[in-house]
Amino acid sequence: MSVVLATGGYDHKICFWEAPSGKCQRVIKFSDSQVNRLEISPDKQFIAAAGNPVIRLYEIVEDSNADPMGATQQAVLTLEGHTSNVTAIGFQRDGRYLYSGSEDGTIKVWDLRNPNYSRSFDSGSGVNSVTLRMDRDEFISGDQNGNVKIWDLGGRGCINSVRPSAGNASLQLSEEDGGGGRRSRAPPFYYSEGVAPIQAVDISEDSRTLVAVSNHGTVFVWDPSMRGTTGSLLAEDDVDDLAVESFLRPVTKFRAHTPGTYCLHSKIAPDCRHLVTTSSDGTAKLWDTTTWELASTLPNQKWVWDAAFCADSSYLVTASSDHIASLWNLRTADVVKRYAGHQSAVTCVALNDSNVM
Repeated sequence: MSVVLATGGYDHKICFWEAPSGKCQRVIKFSDSQVNRLEISPDKQFIAAAGNPVIRLYEIVEDSNADPMGATQQAVLTLEGHTSNVTAIGFQRDGRYLYSGSEDGTIKVWDLRNPNYSRSFDSGSGVNSVTLRMDRDEFISGDQNGNVKIWDLGGRGCINSVRPSAGNASLQLSEEDGGGGRRSRAPPFYYSEGVAPIQAVDISEDSRTLVAVSNHGTVFVWDPSMRGTTGSLLAEDDVDDLAVESFLRPVTKFRAHTPGTYCLHSKIAPDCRHLVTTSSDGTAKLWDTTTWELASTLPNQKWVWDAAFCADSSYLVTASSDHIASLWNLRTADVVKRYAGHQSAVTCVALNDSNVM
């Protein structure tokens, strides 16, 4: 199949869409709760749906005889282990593992070949977002306590924690030691008061840009590609690989959305040239990742919960509280198709139009 486009909402439904026509091809009933997140496997064979508190995997079928309302389709796998809303899910590139984050304060890595086993990491507060770093065995999380944490999948747990503030974006870096304590770091890059929950984190495909967005709408940008260079935020006696690998260089910070509104999601385009942020102010905004200036504003009628780029970064799909998902041409900033079929807010969208080898 060439394009898989799916949306989930507060109406407990997962809708699959024919992207060019806007026709709803099939609906899966997600009886557990609202659908918080959707993720399509790299081979386009499965879709993972995150709810409260379970994750379910469904087969993506191309069958003209399939029930369009999904009444007969059962999940091929149910992942149980979280105790609250699952707020983040994603597949490793080979599709053998799935990772998840939850309001219960844990991040889990699931072996899909042995679903009864999972590795669990304790973040200490509700997890809002998790992203995988493709060039190494690390993932990055954002949580309710305002932390951006880097986790080692090899067993070392949290190897670095950054807490940017809601005000002037102070970067208060610390590193977890093996016993759960903290070793002193160099002075913060900025100083200010107030810490806001981190609503979304993402790292670019080339691993040169790490973005975290607070729910107050402030965007923080780091370069995670640096390696123990002069001026790194490391104590002089920290020479182990753990510290060097987790160094982050602050790049910039800026306010993305109207004060008094909430930022709900962010995503870096596959070509690494733009960042999209979505907000309760009814907009999705596109930012140039070279200058970090606003490239375009995509207006919606109500809250914009989620957004997904197509593979070549030329189109974007947004999910909104107006019950509609919209397909945008990013060259013209115009809507080219609307997908209507949900009976309440569309909270998440998943798109995979890449070539599967």
